[in-house]
Amino acid sequence: MSKETKKPFRQSMAEWRQFIYNPNSGEFLGRTAKSWGLILLFYLVFYGFLAALFTFTMWVMLQTLSSDIPKYRDRISSPGLMISPKPDTALEFYFNKSDAQSYAEYVSTLRKFLESYDDSKQSQNINCTPGRIFDQNDVDVKKACRFNLSELGQCSGKEDKTFGYSRGAPCVLVKMNRIIGLKPEGEPHIYCTSKAAWGAVKALEEGMVEINYFPSGGFIDLMYFPYYGKSLHAHYLQPLVAVQLAINSNSTKEEIAIECKILGSPNLKNEDDRDKFLGRIAFKVQMTE
Repeated sequence: MSKETKKPFRQSMAEWRQFIYNPNSGEFLGRTAKSWGLILLFYLVFYGFLAALFTFTMWVMLQTLSSDIPKYRDRISSPGLMISPKPDTALEFYFNKSDAQSYAEYVSTLRKFLESYDDSKQSQNINCTPGRIFDQNDVDVKKACRFNLSELGQCSGKEDKTFGYSRGAPCVLVKMNRIIGLKPEGEPHIYCTSKAAWGAVKALEEGMVEINYFPSGGFIDLMYFPYYGKSLHAHYLQPLVAVQLAINSNSTKEEIAIECKILGSPNLKNEDDRDKFLGRIAFKVQMTE
């Protein structure tokens, strides 16, 4: 078998130049100007059609969506609970009631959180009828109900600037997360229980901590529901429940676990193994002197 004859370099270069542009046939890269024009026109029409089809389908989908309310809201049917102040690392409060610096961050966080509830910030909010759901489906501009800081009693920060931390009776504000369209049934309220912290050696003795609620009974008024979304309900403020923990002086240096739940409403859940914040929240408090 004879070996294939190798082409001279000059001949190979000449063939490449002719492939790039053939002066005899006027071809460029193997195609005439007409052929290039037709294939470019084909791809222009083809990709233009794809772009138009994608744009049209996106436009149709957007017509089904509302800029005010999410289309699908079935994944979250019951609200979770959150607290303020919220410690940076974990839901654990450690402070010395004799050392203002130890609880200064808690007090600062509470003051900042309650700024939006100040009377001067609620000029556009109205006084609603207590105990009744405030339906506003028939109006375009949704009104928000006024939440008076006086409802928080000793935890409002008006009488006690330290929110009880200097007296060994710290305040923690509990709120429900917002869910559009939620209408609680019954008489929803926050109820908290105390027990020895997780991993504690001895059980918590009775009377080591007294729990007080503001408003009384920890009730959440129905007039603050439903919520219509940030766009329609721009000035909406969530109702708050202040939980004041009057810690017995004999309980200092003891870690106390507090668990708060939503009770009194059949359509609000407070037990879910997959979500520990659904309708409940737990935190620890340790006070020293």
